[in-house]
Amino acid sequence: MRLVIDSANIESIKKLVEYFPIDGVTTNPSIVVKEQKPFLPLLKEIRAVIGEEKELFAQTIAGDAEGMGEEARWLCEAVSGNVVVKIPVTMEGIKAIKMLKAEGIRTLATTVYTPMNAYLAAKAGADYVAPYVNRIDNLTGNGAKVVAEITEIFSKHNLSCEILAASFKNVQQIHNVCLAGSHGITASPELIEALVNIPSIEDNVKAFRQDWMGQYGEGSLILSEDK
Repeated sequence: MRLVIDSANIESIKKLVEYFPIDGVTTNPSIVVKEQKPFLPLLKEIRAVIGEEKELFAQTIAGDAEGMGEEARWLCEAVSGNVVVKIPVTMEGIKAIKMLKAEGIRTLATTVYTPMNAYLAAKAGADYVAPYVNRIDNLTGNGAKVVAEITEIFSKHNLSCEILAASFKNVQQIHNVCLAGSHGITASPELIEALVNIPSIEDNVKAFRQDWMGQYGEGSLILSEDK
């Protein structure tokens, strides 16, 4: 199951790549603008941090299929390594996904709200679909259920496209889509860290260390004890 950082902040990405088993980084226009840096140099900086093998997702801006195609080709030429182009699931976007599939350019279908959005994108040739879990929940829907239904459709009809669930506000939503069969999640640095930031863990570790130091002395380590 893939774990992808949803951020363009270099320091956050550096920290998460150091500590966690990260598979890639995904960006979107809003995330990029937030960093207030030139677009292409920022993508290249992210690539330098994560290496050539990890996936880097970048989104097109054009509203028509031809424009999306031009931007996708430019992204793949301008940025080295494993690039996946994010395309919205509009009619023009579906057309662009078909076109790019024929050219061998990998795509992620973004702004997915329904299983039928995902089905069309997968059939058009998308490598990934990204259902917007929290946004679906906010529309009185059920994001985890949408992910589960997409999983079932892909499985029953042998669609090779993977689900990379997105748009989370809490760890419980991530937990729910993992159980629903998502092939991966893309989450903010804060939420990824929240997966292990549980006070009870720190309390337990502190108690273990106190017991050890009480017996063997302050500053002692396991390697310093006789075997």
